[in-house]
Amino acid sequence: MKLGFITAICDGMTFEEVVDFASENNLECLEVACWPQGGAQRRYAGVSHIDVANIDEEKAAYLKDYCAKRHVEISSLAYYPNTLEPDVEKRKAYIDHLYKLIDASVMLDVNMVTTFVGRDPKKTVTENLELVREVWPPIVRYAEEKGVKIGIENCPMLFTEDEWPGGQNLMTSPANWRKVFEIIDSPNFGINYDPSHFVWQQIDYIKPIYEFKDKIFHVHYKDIKVYEDRLADVGIMAAPLEYMSPKLPGLGDVDWGKYVSALTDIGYDGYTCIEVEDKAFEKSLDDAKKAVLLSAKYLRNFVI
Repeated sequence: MKLGFITAICDGMTFEEVVDFASENNLECLEVACWPQGGAQRRYAGVSHIDVANIDEEKAAYLKDYCAKRHVEISSLAYYPNTLEPDVEKRKAYIDHLYKLIDASVMLDVNMVTTFVGRDPKKTVTENLELVREVWPPIVRYAEEKGVKIGIENCPMLFTEDEWPGGQNLMTSPANWRKVFEIIDSPNFGINYDPSHFVWQQIDYIKPIYEFKDKIFHVHYKDIKVYEDRLADVGIMAAPLEYMSPKLPGLGDVDWGKYVSALTDIGYDGYTCIEVEDKAFEKSLDDAKKAVLLSAKYLRNFVI
């Protein structure tokens, strides 16, 4: 397995600076944030280290050469919008940009895009599955034609009041994975596996690794700390951030030894990326860098 990080926390750094930082600290890969130009729309979103809307073969060759000289690989191009957004105009803009990521992924010889499947927060699971059936087959067919894999992260995107009650991503549980994979039965459509989201949902984060071993395309390392006293006060119907908080790996409730052990059991040897969303490391860019280094130091106990 190769260890790296998602670049969304490196707002204000250029692509070259991020690659240099990874190289200088013996990190082998980067999940590169590729939001549209124009700034963040929410926390940890809006960052763009590759402008996929304006990339050409010359620029792609430069980026590939820069990475190769520093022994850093791009694991995936990352963009996490709500592709089932109720506002159809917004939905179209999100999907149009996702297509640009797929094209850029080919030019960069990455052949991987990481994203969300999306969800209409006010519709039921059954209704959202019909939206998946409507929206996603053309996207996946295009990815198949281009030889690009799409890894869907299992984050519910259920943190703020505007995302209540259903969240903005349907692929949040093994049960929903099975339903979506029945609709989208493609070797190019799989999972970007993040165990932390299962912790606060009280879902076993080890067992699905074995069932979905052929669908795990990419892996995140992020931890979650559930505050039992707060949970006892507000209950599971509360907004999740009322009783839990994202943490650096090793500072929350995930058993990383068991997690990586399960990945080795299934023979996973792909990309694994640290995702920093710990509020204790948000004061500055230097804090974000420290968060990556602390996480990497801890994870090197398991990933060498």
